[in-house]
Amino acid sequence: MGRGARKVAVIGAGNVGATCAFMLAERKVGEIVLLDIYEGFAKGKALDMSQGGQILNYDGKITGTMDYADIAGADVVVVTSGFPRQPGMSREDLIGKNADIISQVGAGIRDHAPNAIIVMVTNPLDLMTYHMRAVTGFPAERVVGQAGILDSARMTHFIAQEVGCSNEDVQAMVLGGHGDTMVPLPRYTTVGGIPITQIMDADTIDAICERTASGGGEIVKLLERGSAFYAPGAAAAIMAESILNDRKRMLPCSAYLSGQYGLEDVYIGVPVILGRNGVESIVELELEDSELSSLQKSAAFYKTQLSDILDY
Repeated sequence: MGRGARKVAVIGAGNVGATCAFMLAERKVGEIVLLDIYEGFAKGKALDMSQGGQILNYDGKITGTMDYADIAGADVVVVTSGFPRQPGMSREDLIGKNADIISQVGAGIRDHAPNAIIVMVTNPLDLMTYHMRAVTGFPAERVVGQAGILDSARMTHFIAQEVGCSNEDVQAMVLGGHGDTMVPLPRYTTVGGIPITQIMDADTIDAICERTASGGGEIVKLLERGSAFYAPGAAAAIMAESILNDRKRMLPCSAYLSGQYGLEDVYIGVPVILGRNGVESIVELELEDSELSSLQKSAAFYKTQLSDILDY
């Protein structure tokens, strides 16, 4: 992947996809293609963003399409297609509907952008990332899910609010599934390098962990129609940028485990190094028994869902 003519495709031009595309334009990553089953929707948003080119000082081409042939040559494909959550729904309630959509999207990527790295955003995230890898047949390092970055960012915001400090000085770490079984790790969460366990009492930390786990649901409830998109779109853009620019950021992502953390054949949130080859390595943290047990329970929950619902 050279620094020359780089190309990103964003599948799904809804709120998450459009936010992701706009953030990538701001980061001047190269050509951006927005693909949606509603062609006018993709073309309209692409035209709107293109007209901001002078304001953003963006010279890359942004186009909209409904034809998978137009994603040919994409270095990274961000997949946001699918039904969003409604109030009262869990991410898992979307499995059947979104698995069908991902089967179609995966076939389109496999046939037209066979060398791309895929960043998944569609919920339920860990299951759809597993499903995308199965549909495309891509090597596991080229299919990665956006989960922990968003969950960690939510936790970061709640900590910054509590401490009264800048968001920038907080580093949070959240592992596990992108859902109610996620595993926030206070021991690996710091403010200016100081562990939060030295700054806050246990009750406050517990309350923040709980709010983080239901962070998406809180927004779904407030919006009443649809789900979060600014932070999820931005998180996906950061992942795509780390891959395109070979930045090798260490970020918590949904990655395929083959023995790490005692887990096999499952996608779950763990720290990874993201570079031009996708998931370049998986970082194994030293976890306490309770933390490891929570991570393994989270993985077991998704394994059950896979065998129950998705037919491999």
